[in-house]
Amino acid sequence: MSEKDLIPHMPIDSSLQALYDRLDAQSLEPGFLAQRELALSRALRPYAEYRQRLPLSPFPEELALALLYLYADFYPEDGQLSLVEQVRDLIEVHVPEEERAWLDPLHHSYMDLLTILSIDSEGRLTLRSFGDGREFTVAAGEFARGVTVGQALLTRLIRLPDRTVPAGAAVVLSAASGHAIYDAANAWRREMEAESGSFDLGEWQEFTKRYGYILLWQVAQARLGALIGADDRVAYRATDGRPFLYALALYEHHEFRHL
Repeated sequence: MSEKDLIPHMPIDSSLQALYDRLDAQSLEPGFLAQRELALSRALRPYAEYRQRLPLSPFPEELALALLYLYADFYPEDGQLSLVEQVRDLIEVHVPEEERAWLDPLHHSYMDLLTILSIDSEGRLTLRSFGDGREFTVAAGEFARGVTVGQALLTRLIRLPDRTVPAGAAVVLSAASGHAIYDAANAWRREMEAESGSFDLGEWQEFTKRYGYILLWQVAQARLGALIGADDRVAYRATDGRPFLYALALYEHHEFRHL
């Protein structure tokens, strides 16, 4: 299974999926491949940092959102056009009009953290953004059967003239996790503004368009915190039920890579 096969987790228009396939193929071109790796390593950086200490890998939904960051938000650091701009300006390859119709809406979409306000009988979700309070109603199909009111979604929505549609991937979070991730991302944003002396990240959409991967970082941090918390609660016992205690001696001449 390739990375692009992981994207659809909600209903997705076949022409939008075709555009994803085209963007993915463009990102794998030799001249762009290094920028693709840079974008994905940025979006999923916590997992690279944890790899030496913990066997923690991103969920497929996190990888899918990282790919959407690559497709829609990432600007290459070597001066190339973004992937959306490259596909939009292709003249040597025919891009069907039904795919072109998605280019600008996808380009203007952004990662968002939303709470589920309601779910109707036809699988429509009413969502409210943690960041700016905007509300959206989207058709989620079978996905709606697996979520409940009050849960949070880290996802991307594409706004069309007549409706808003899911971009095809969502990380489902508890209400408490959603609030914690939003608070942590907000703290990061305030720190960035304080360091730069600029408040151009005050608008939620502006912040998430440029730094939406910070929300992915916070999901990884929350997963790590949950794993550490679970490990702390583990009680080891011998076969007869008595507590099993162990000690590890550390010597200056022997350095452990990790504990």
